[in-house]
Amino acid sequence: MLPPIALTMGEPAGIGPDIAGPAFAALKGEVPFFLIGDPAHLPAGTAFTEISAPTGAFDAPSLPVMPHDFGPPRTPGKPQPDHAAQVVRVIERAVDLAQQGEALAICTNPIHKKALQDGAGFAFPGHTEFLAHLAGGAEVVMMLACDGLRVVPATIHIALSDVPKALTRQGLEQVIRTTHRALIDDFSLSTPRIAVAGLNPHAGEGGAMGMDEITMITPLLDDLRAEGLDLIGPLSADTMFHAAARAGYDAAVCMYHDQALIPIKTIDFAGGVNVTLGLPFVRTSPDHGTAFDIAGTGKADPSSLIAALRMARRMGRARHGQAHGQHR
Repeated sequence: MLPPIALTMGEPAGIGPDIAGPAFAALKGEVPFFLIGDPAHLPAGTAFTEISAPTGAFDAPSLPVMPHDFGPPRTPGKPQPDHAAQVVRVIERAVDLAQQGEALAICTNPIHKKALQDGAGFAFPGHTEFLAHLAGGAEVVMMLACDGLRVVPATIHIALSDVPKALTRQGLEQVIRTTHRALIDDFSLSTPRIAVAGLNPHAGEGGAMGMDEITMITPLLDDLRAEGLDLIGPLSADTMFHAAARAGYDAAVCMYHDQALIPIKTIDFAGGVNVTLGLPFVRTSPDHGTAFDIAGTGKADPSSLIAALRMARRMGRARHGQAHGQHR
């Protein structure tokens, strides 16, 4: 039997505690998981079962919680510095369990980076970089995925004016190789097809709208094709995300943040999942933030967390060799 998934509490003042219970109700009997966090931070009336080991998740009649004392009570919408160190420690515990084989994967509820910086001196830009550090400095990339599309931005949270300088052949090659490997290992695709967007409008239109495709992107794709990678592009980004185009590839590598995230959030705003590729363990996360404005109100939508837990289960099964033959 495969182990359950470890779900981190995330920022207690956010909606992480609010959506854990509804996710368990939706996935009971389908996706075994347990929450690492402080039971006192769950909304009043949330049914939960304290467990001492991940295996306790299988028989728990209500939300399984591996207790972790955060100290002060939770105040929805108002992060407290005293919670920050324990937010970090919970992530470390989840990674430890995954690396020891006691958790099939980890799924992370959203954190608030400023709260962690203020309260714990958190030195990382976000979850992804911290997880890469815990994994020994793994080279990772971010994927956003839903049932109809997988996208990987080659550059992420930088100004658009900085993208051309940040977009190097070495960096783009690493993103494509990591994506290709993950599609095989984590998504059970034996011969993955990757579409690659151009940087400029109309993929440069033969140099009329920019030379990046001619000088860097196309030569790199040609070299990788010679190794056997199935790559399409560089493509004009305005014509590669309609339904017929999406049917021709398994993931799209895009050159910058909005080029990747606008199409997936248009297709499935509530059900998108953030996936970190390149780690020695599977990690997914709901594709939303802490939502302080609705924390504690009962209005939080658990759809993205439910999708993230389902995807973590599928990816974990694939990585453990349980899904052989379930290719395209």
